[in-house]
Amino acid sequence: MAATIIDGKALAAQLRAELKPRIAALAARGKQPGLAVILVGDDPASAVYVRNKIKACEEVGIRSLYDRLPADTGEATLLARVQALNADPAVHGILIQLPLPAHLDAQRILDTIAFDKDVDGLHPTNAGLTMMGRPHFRSCTPYGVMKMLESVGAKLEGSHAVVLGRSNMVGKPMAMLLLAANATVTIAHSRTRALVSITRQADVLVAAVGKRNLVTADMVKPGAIVIDVGTNRTPAGKLAGDVDFDAVKEVAGAISPVPGGVGPMTITMLLVNTVQAAERAVERPASGAGRSRR
Repeated sequence: MAATIIDGKALAAQLRAELKPRIAALAARGKQPGLAVILVGDDPASAVYVRNKIKACEEVGIRSLYDRLPADTGEATLLARVQALNADPAVHGILIQLPLPAHLDAQRILDTIAFDKDVDGLHPTNAGLTMMGRPHFRSCTPYGVMKMLESVGAKLEGSHAVVLGRSNMVGKPMAMLLLAANATVTIAHSRTRALVSITRQADVLVAAVGKRNLVTADMVKPGAIVIDVGTNRTPAGKLAGDVDFDAVKEVAGAISPVPGGVGPMTITMLLVNTVQAAERAVERPASGAGRSRR
């Protein structure tokens, strides 16, 4: 029997609809959530991603501020812009579109974002809190994956989850969120030996490597839930994931497609984090909580 297809677009639409009353409640208190997005350079794919994020903001009622800077922008200029956004009370979330041009120190720039405006979940404070099991902002893609697993009734407690990939953006925070859900987690990567023997143990398999068709049907335990985070291009230029979808769907119990799976969820969780940041900002003057830990 073919796998259940996890429709990320449909789930994202549902979650975005659930944001609207929260945004309306903020508006009633004189607050509109604000997201600032900075794009440095002319990378076409990055420009598309940014455009999709801004469109999503407009659809739910989040104010977006878009800074498109030339590729030769100096690090001091970019850092100064981030600091200005940190100080702007109308901006609740700051996103630096990656990758940045090679002459810029991406981690230093991400570290400069105030942790309570780091709606991408990449600041060291947010990463550390996630590791401790009490996340302030969850990294958007892993957060979206957790919602997808929830949508198909995945029983994570006591299950074996295998994460393919160890990036700071997906692999590591993904493992921490699964661990917090009481799964037993294995992280595999490019240096892992006997990879097939590991992936075939997985009740939940998350592929986030960036290598097209890395995961084949013989690597998947029958009935497993397979989440494909990969974004690759076929020779014809079409978007494809890390999983051989057509073959694996005949083995898995549930599977996410590319496109139409994790991608829409990543943007949606960015919106969720931004609204949450605005809600915290509304409460901050009364409680005194939420000050920067930087």
